[in-house]
Amino acid sequence: MNNQNEDEKIRYAFTEKTWNEIHTENSWEIFKIIAEFVNAFEKLGIIGPCVTIFGSARTKPDNQHYILAEKIAYLLTQKGYGVITGGGPGIMEAGNKGASRGKGKSVGLNIELPHEQYSNPYIDSNKLINFDYFFVRKVMFMKYSQGFIVLPGGYGTLDELFEAMTLIQTKKIGKFPIVLVGKQYWGGLIDWIKQTMLEEKNICKDDLAIFSLADTPEEAVKIIDDFYSKYLLKPNF
Repeated sequence: MNNQNEDEKIRYAFTEKTWNEIHTENSWEIFKIIAEFVNAFEKLGIIGPCVTIFGSARTKPDNQHYILAEKIAYLLTQKGYGVITGGGPGIMEAGNKGASRGKGKSVGLNIELPHEQYSNPYIDSNKLINFDYFFVRKVMFMKYSQGFIVLPGGYGTLDELFEAMTLIQTKKIGKFPIVLVGKQYWGGLIDWIKQTMLEEKNICKDDLAIFSLADTPEEAVKIIDDFYSKYLLKPNF
């Protein structure tokens, strides 16, 4: 059944359409996209300083990375920060759970996926936003986060990580801290960035300063807090 759906999507992309079909379909698509932006802007514009936690939806509650994410989120709330996650299970659930336990703001930007995504129960009832479009959701992460903590994850986590790094590199957003948690997990990627990307001159040495590495919740939160102590004194300014 899945293969059939994939075939249909590919065939549909090559199907010739009339101008009326294109115009009608695209017009409704634009309205839906605008509606998602407007809804998200209204809800997120008033949440205050927040840090986004990225990571795998597949991580189980007994996994060390789930436990790390929950503690990081809890410590962030004790420093006055809200926590934003992708709103689903795994690391996202752990982040919202820690924020809820710390009685801080717990925000979830959820998107429905076929296999693994559903909203977790630790998101504040007025701070759950559901998306149909990945790119709209990603804009919200980047626009309303004042820092990013990235725990082990898959393609989606890498997509979000490199989106943040690219926007900082190109100065499209401020140089907010990006903290990769789990030196063993991220070590191979970082080595490749340094030994291949840098040596090929596809990035410059200054680009390595865009992110930091940490192993413990305390280290991760300290990097975030040191940044704000330097620039803003405290998050609840």
